[in-house]
Amino acid sequence: MAKERVVLAYSGGLDTSVAIGWIGERTGAEVITVAVDVGQGGEDLETIRQRALDCGAVEAYIADARDEFASEYCMPALKAGALYMDAYPLISAISRPVIVKHLVAAARQFGASTVAHGCTGKGNDQVRFENGITQLGPDLACLSPVRDLALTREFAIDYANKHNLPIETTHHNPFSIDQNVWGRAIETGYLEDLWNAPTKDVYTYTDDPTYPPLPDEVIITFEGGIPVKIDGEAVTPLQAIEQLNKRAGKQGIGRIDVVEDRYVGIKSREIYEAPGAMALLTAHKELENVTMDREQARFKRTVADRWADIVYEGQWFSPLKRSLDAYIEDTQRYVSGDIRMVMHGGRATVTGRRSEASLYDFNLATYDAGDSFDQSHAKGFIELTGLPAKLAAARDVTFGRGVAIPPARLN
Repeated sequence: MAKERVVLAYSGGLDTSVAIGWIGERTGAEVITVAVDVGQGGEDLETIRQRALDCGAVEAYIADARDEFASEYCMPALKAGALYMDAYPLISAISRPVIVKHLVAAARQFGASTVAHGCTGKGNDQVRFENGITQLGPDLACLSPVRDLALTREFAIDYANKHNLPIETTHHNPFSIDQNVWGRAIETGYLEDLWNAPTKDVYTYTDDPTYPPLPDEVIITFEGGIPVKIDGEAVTPLQAIEQLNKRAGKQGIGRIDVVEDRYVGIKSREIYEAPGAMALLTAHKELENVTMDREQARFKRTVADRWADIVYEGQWFSPLKRSLDAYIEDTQRYVSGDIRMVMHGGRATVTGRRSEASLYDFNLATYDAGDSFDQSHAKGFIELTGLPAKLAAARDVTFGRGVAIPPARLN
């Protein structure tokens, strides 16, 4: 009789390397690892694949998903203008669905009935992984060795040394770090004391904005809400993010220090670095200001907030997410044109906008010769828009509830 199989989201680090053997011992199942490159850097996929096999995996699935992640996950976040709590550009939250997609694909390919991940029981990622897995594969079971099988950090180090696993066990990093091409998330260690300021060793993607190089002017060209050129040179979504990570990162753009509300109900202090993401979000928002109707833009802000919330909460594959995507996609029809920005000293400042689909009419906006705005319409406009409040104010006066205006004081 064939053994049960478990697919494990594999980073190549200590915890998930130990989890390969630990899952086998505790469940009797064979383990297939899945490593997905979303632009996190570090070791190449073949090195990670071989380590998984050396640690006891029966199969090791690897996927270079950098272009897929940039095009199918980062770009929807950009078009949505998504910032959780108006601050966090969903760095980890949008990478989990693409990893989940490959986990479920591997489960189907290798005949696994369970999908495992390395998340703890107090973070958001367990929700993102397990909701995503069950939404794509309702028949699949989920397992967390850390949460469900009591795999502690101390035990992992002892287990790796005892079994001579080919993994570093002595290096100590005080931070928990998750990174990809969209940005970098840092937590734990001394950052858990909210009064402690982050030190320079926290940052990798960005240089200190206090001592920036000369200002860097960039022109980003969008088509349908997606960056397609930088300074006139054609780029893919991945190339756009990577180039702006370097250029905006040198200017210290995209550093975020926030106490955020985790989905599990606790507050957590997080440091983020997202130079490319924040530069693109700034440029994209300004182009929307030029090309989107006022009421459409107003409602999109509500949609963007809800989109960010449900993605943060692990609902990438949900019906509501699909419906919101349809609205957002429609809003991007005319979000095409050029944005010029100056990046310097931690700020990306828009200095120029142009679009063939612009709703800006110079002749209506100007106060100089050529003004085509008929000011005689303004009086009636004010009368009609102010009428409901005027009637309510008159009623308040009738019932003695009008706003009291104190008499003027004479000197």
